[in-house]
Amino acid sequence: MEPHYSNLDPQERNNRFLAVLSVLIGAASLCAGLLPIAGFITGAIGLFAGLRGRRSESKSLATLGVILSAFGLTLTLTYSIFLWISKSAQ
Repeated sequence: MEPHYSNLDPQERNNRFLAVLSVLIGAASLCAGLLPIAGFITGAIGLFAGLRGRRSESKSLATLGVILSAFGLTLTLTYSIFLWISKSAQ
């Protein structure tokens, strides 16, 4: 049975929060990839939160956040390169 959230150790509570935050921000980085600066910022924050969240018992959730954030960063980088190439061709 899952212990009540308020009864957890403060460090564990922070790490679980970072694990959940990394999934949310990682999903947002996929959408924010259309604006390169926003995509880089959200992807980097999600990646950082996911790596820090892996210290909790919610490792699978944090790993999902790391994967989503890394994919968002890759998508942003690819889209930025395509934008740069299209502006150079004009």
